[in-house]
Order: sequence, then C-alpha cells, then structure tokens
Amino acid sequence: MKILKHIRFFLILLVFYSCSGNKKEAIGSMVREWIGKKILFPENTLFITYDGKDSVDFLSMKSDYRIVTYVNSEACFSCTLRLPFWKEFIMEVDSVSLDKNIPILFYFDPPNKSDLYILLKRYNFMYPICIDEEDCLNKLNHFPTDMAFQTFLLDSDNKVLAIGNPINPQVKELYLNIIQGKQLGRENKSKHIITKVSIDRSSVSMGSFDWQEEQKSAFTLKNTGDKPLVIQDVTTSCGCTTVAYSKEPLQPGGATTLEVVYKAERPEHFDKTITLYCNTDNSPLTLKISGDAK
Repeated sequence: MKILKHIRFFLILLVFYSCSGNKKEAIGSMVREWIGKKILFPENTLFITYDGKDSVDFLSMKSDYRIVTYVNSEACFSCTLRLPFWKEFIMEVDSVSLDKNIPILFYFDPPNKSDLYILLKRYNFMYPICIDEEDCLNKLNHFPTDMAFQTFLLDSDNKVLAIGNPINPQVKELYLNIIQGKQLGRENKSKHIITKVSIDRSSVSMGSFDWQEEQKSAFTLKNTGDKPLVIQDVTTSCGCTTVAYSKEPLQPGGATTLEVVYKAERPEHFDKTITLYCNTDNSPLTLKISGDAK
C-alpha cells in the first residue's frame, strides 16, 4: 500500500515537466515501472572519503529511507556531479529526518579518479562515496539512460518510493515530504501559485574569443502573468558557467536579468545549457549559450 500511495504522489510531478504529451506519457510509464522496484547493490561495497580517512558500510545501516544516486562517465563528469547542491541537500535531509540517519549513497563511475578527487577536494566534499569503476550498480539494475532519473528515494527494503534528481526543486520537495511523512495529493497542486514569464531570447552566441578571457551575457525575464514570479533555482550544464539572479519575487509586469558568466577551462567550441526553475506552467525553461573559445 505504501508503494502504491507514492506512485500516485510522484505522478503529480508530471505537471511540472514542460514537454509534449508523448514525453509525459513516456515519463509516466517509466515512473510506474520503477516505483516499487527493488534496487540491487553489489556485494561488499564500501564508501570512502576522498582522503581515505573514513569508510562506511551504508548497506548494513538500518534506516527508514535511503537515497541512491548514480553518475557515470558518459557525460561531462564535473558538470553532472553538482557537489555544492548535494552538500546543501544532505543538510536539508538531516534537518527533516527524525532519526537523522538517512544514508545517501553516491555511486560514481568517473573517467579519471584523480580528477574526481580534485573535484571532491575543491568543494571540500567529505561525505563518503563509492567509486564504481566496473559500473556494477548499473549492470545490476539497468537504470534509465536519462540522467534526470538516475537518483532514487528508497524505503528500508531498498524499494523505490520516488525517482528523479532532487536538483529539480519539485522533486526535492517530494523527497523531503515523503521523508517527513507528509500527505501529498491533488489538492497540493492548487497551492502552487502559477504565473507566466517571457524571455527576450532563448540562446546567446558569444562568438570567438581568447579562451582565457571571461565572457559575460544576460537574459531578461518579464513577468507577464498576474501573480509574483519566483525563480526557484537555476542550474547549468557545466561548472564553467555561472548565473547570478535575484531571489526576490518579481511582481506582475516587472523584469529581471539573469547574468551569465562563462569561463573556459580550455580552448573549445561550447554549447552550454542553463535550466531555469520557476513557478510557471512551462517550467523548467531551457536557455543556451554557445561560442568558440580559442
């Protein structure tokens, strides 16, 4: 019964995905497939900190919930880790958990362990991780190929209660509500204040430039609805791209600017994505920057 309840809860989130009806149907089918499925873990898995000072057998820990996230080496590894976000999320989970003992299982399959250790040290990420060089976890479970659906909230029997990356604010809210035992239902949808937004452009070309020179650009957002516009989060596809924006609610008719800074790590042609989460029907919104760092 608990599993069936969370299927209904999670399907509510489909209203937050700005995609076609066919894609929503595909997401819904995938969610129904995974909710209630038991995640299998490789035997004798240990989690260690990057400096080797700590090792944890998370799989033997007793807890009502656990979260497992999987990152492989097929995409830009530094872009997909989002370590600062996970540090904040771990603190949020600890703050709402009654037993303060919900393990978060990080399975990383990095293209280069040395680069991973550099990233962990750069962000002072001391939470234990598992380096899964043989990709054993994925081979046991055959995860969805979409990185947005390679994170799972599990019950004490390792059965999936919810699926999705909590970088998405609505997914994070769902995870935290389940952990707190809050009841979710269709009535919650009406509590979300929805407005409308227009953007002056969806993509920016920064042209050609010396790769050592920082590049700046901007997107202008206007609240075209009749309710305050709230930017809940902005994520980027790479650590080389940062975005500054106001966290204050934008009143109807008002405008605000997303200030984008790109700092190349090497000479390259780039196409980077900025994902904007806000209280609109078409959230999340996708913006792009491109150019040639020479």
